[in-house]
Amino acid sequence: MFKIFGRKSEKEGEREFLEIEVTEPVDCLADFTFNFHWQHKGEKLDPTWEIPGNDLTFGEVVEHLKNNGNVRINGDAGHRLASSMGVDLQYFGGSGKDIPVGDIYVEGDVDTRMGISITRGSIYVKGKIKEPMGNMVEVKSSQKSYRQFRSITDIVTHGLEGDKLVGCHFTGKRFIIDDGTVKDTVGARLDSDVDIIKQGNVDLSTGILMRKGTTRINGNAGKNTGALLNGGTIIINGDTDDFTAIDMIKGTIIVNGNAGKFLAANKKNGIILAKNGNPIPPVDEKPLQSEDQQLLINQGFNPAGFKKFE
Repeated sequence: MFKIFGRKSEKEGEREFLEIEVTEPVDCLADFTFNFHWQHKGEKLDPTWEIPGNDLTFGEVVEHLKNNGNVRINGDAGHRLASSMGVDLQYFGGSGKDIPVGDIYVEGDVDTRMGISITRGSIYVKGKIKEPMGNMVEVKSSQKSYRQFRSITDIVTHGLEGDKLVGCHFTGKRFIIDDGTVKDTVGARLDSDVDIIKQGNVDLSTGILMRKGTTRINGNAGKNTGALLNGGTIIINGDTDDFTAIDMIKGTIIVNGNAGKFLAANKKNGIILAKNGNPIPPVDEKPLQSEDQQLLINQGFNPAGFKKFE
C-alpha cells in the first residue's frame, strides 16, 4: 500500500506516499501555517527547515499534500499535526480558499491539537490520540488497523462521501457531535448554511474564521472563542475563557454565561450577547435592544440577565 516518495505507483490512481522517519515526536508536521509563521517570521519554524532525522523539509511535506500525495509518519507525531491542512493560505501567496489534499497516516501516537482548523483530507492513526484534538471527528476507517478522522468543516461542506460517522449524526443541514472528545477550533472556516452542535465542553478558538452557518457548543468553551469571526453565529451554552471575539470582523456571538476577560479585543463589528464579561475598550457594556431580545428568543434563550457588548 505504501510507496517511497518519487517511486511510481503500481496501480493507476493510487497516490504516492512521502515517508517521514521519526525517533521521537516532532511538532507541527504537515502544519500548513508552519506554527503561525506570520507571528514569529520563521524564528520558531520555517518551511525550509529540515525535519529532524530526515532530508525532507517541513515545506516539502506540505507541498506534497497540496499535490494530492499522501504522507506516512513512521513513529509518533507531536503537537499540532496537520494544522489548517487543506487551506491555501493567503500569507504564503495562496487563494485563501480550501483545496483538495492528500491524507496522513501515523504509525504511532499523536499528541494534542491534531487537525486544528483543518478543512480537507483524512488523518489515519494506529496509536493513541491526546486531547484536545482539532476540528475533526472519527469516521469508520477505510483502512484496516487505523482509526480515520475527517474535518468537521469538510463533512458539512462536501458531505460524508460514503463515510460513516462514529459518535455523530449528520442529517440535512444539522451535524450533532456527541463523541465525548474535547476539541479545538470546532467549525473553523465554516462557510455553509448549516448547524454544527457539539455536546460537551470544547477548548480553543471555537468558530475561528467562520463566515456562515451556526456553531453551537452545549458546554463551556476555551480561549479565543470566535477569533476572527467573519460572519455566522457562535452560541456557547455555558462560559468561555478569555479573549472571546478577539479580532472579530462581523457575525454574532452568544454566551449563556461569562464571556471572560479581554472580551472583544480589537473587535471591528458584529454582535456580542453574554450574561457577563470584561470587555476591552472601546467596547463597553450596553443594555439590550428589542432586536437583541428577539435574537435571543429565536435561539431558545430567555433574554433576562443578558447584556450587549459593543
